[in-house]
Amino acid sequence: MTWPLSPLLTVALLFIQVPVPSSAGKILVFPMDGSHWVNMKVLIEELHTKGHEVTVVRASDSWYISQKSPFYRSVTLLGSNGFEDNMETYLVQQLEIRLAGRNASSWSRFWTNLQLRQVVVHQFSQFHKGMSEMVTQMFEDEKLMLSLQEAKYDVLLTDPGFGGGAILARRLQVPLIYNVRWTIQGEAHLLIAPSPLSYVPFTAAELTDKMTFPQRIKNLLSYILGMYTMSSITEPCYKPLVEKYFGPDVDYSTFFLDADIWLMRNDFVFEFPRPTMPNIVYMGGFQCKAPKPLPADLEEFVQSSGEHGVVVMTLGTLVADLPRDVAEEIAAGFARLPHKVVWRYVGQRPSSLGNNTLLVDWLPQNDLLAHPKARVFVTHGGTNGVQEAIFHGIPVVGLPLFLDQPDNLSRLRAKGGAVVLDIAVLDRDVFAEALETVLHDPSYRENMQRLSRLHRDQPVKPLDLAVFWIEYVMRHKGAQHLRTHANKMSWFTYHSLDVIAALSTAALLLVVICISALRCVWKILFRTKVKHE
Repeated sequence: MTWPLSPLLTVALLFIQVPVPSSAGKILVFPMDGSHWVNMKVLIEELHTKGHEVTVVRASDSWYISQKSPFYRSVTLLGSNGFEDNMETYLVQQLEIRLAGRNASSWSRFWTNLQLRQVVVHQFSQFHKGMSEMVTQMFEDEKLMLSLQEAKYDVLLTDPGFGGGAILARRLQVPLIYNVRWTIQGEAHLLIAPSPLSYVPFTAAELTDKMTFPQRIKNLLSYILGMYTMSSITEPCYKPLVEKYFGPDVDYSTFFLDADIWLMRNDFVFEFPRPTMPNIVYMGGFQCKAPKPLPADLEEFVQSSGEHGVVVMTLGTLVADLPRDVAEEIAAGFARLPHKVVWRYVGQRPSSLGNNTLLVDWLPQNDLLAHPKARVFVTHGGTNGVQEAIFHGIPVVGLPLFLDQPDNLSRLRAKGGAVVLDIAVLDRDVFAEALETVLHDPSYRENMQRLSRLHRDQPVKPLDLAVFWIEYVMRHKGAQHLRTHANKMSWFTYHSLDVIAALSTAALLLVVICISALRCVWKILFRTKVKHE
């Protein structure tokens, strides 16, 4: 793969050839729960193997983040972050609204989209409100803050999907590193890198970098609405917090942009080409790894598929079951295949389930996708699953549900590796047809295999690159030289509108002077001619 930044590639190559000595450091981690913790945990475990001392800040009701671990010690905050309750409520409401909009008219679909937006705004406002309350509780606990300050951490690693980590890093005055794709203010690139909307698609628009004029209109409007929505959700929660603990003169809009390194959870195999910045490090697929052997019973089932192979389906860590009618249609679609199917599903067993389908409470996703008999991956389109599908070269049938999933799958579709379906209008015929298309059209597998080759052809493994830059920040007490001053500039100055205004005024003045001079000359010549006559 060709990296967009030559300095980054140069450092990476030096990293391969000359091992960089690194003494053990102290790392404070302020993670996000749920599926985001799955990839953060990969970084933590790797940092632990390098000899670093890792401390994780967690809520007492954390969903995935265990209090005890051999890889880190934890600091548990009393109270609730509300993540699990909010997310489950949000997912249920989203599915109910979307399924209620089946076979709706254009006006009804507009109303459905408006309802979905209201659910997003309400649920995520509650989520960020809980996070801000947790940070307030932490800052008001003098004993806790004193212990964190006395620990003298070398760096703070956080997922900026919420604002607690950035606020804590500023309070402790330690270098800040993001494990990022999304921030509380939107997609990371849009915040710190030039992002011309003429060819940089906004996430929710599900567009490519090749847009027609109507699509560019859609992209601009999606950007305006999306950024306004993100601001209306997060600013009421975090702006008062910033003003209370750091003063009213602190610019909230740039407060969360001061990370030294942004470890980006994608790369340009998945992303469309676009401008970037020197402190963005691409580590797409860093959580992907060599497979382990399957459990004996699962291996036996997979091998029983014979020459047909196996289809793998999971809708991620947050969705273990579906409304009964949807599950029945999916099961009936699977039953038409000669292939075996492994489906993570914990709801009531569908009556239409075929003998070829195995329902499991949990499945080793990475190991199944790496299996030689894996043929198709049916997924909701979460970032982790999409990256693993690319890594192993497995074509996809996508059932996006919410958040970034439709955009993730639209990118795979644009690259020829996926068929994407709308779960709101899904039936057994549509589902079976999509499966047959991906299974029997070789272009889908060929395209995913090509993406896999591109992804793997790198001078440094993404996980090693991420750890290198974390240790780089620790060694140098930050990476100020890689951070752009653009974050400190007003939009007026950033776009040089003041310069344009000054030059335009000067040009206009020059034109006025020239015209005035010509008029004076003309009057003099005209008067001279009159007198002469």
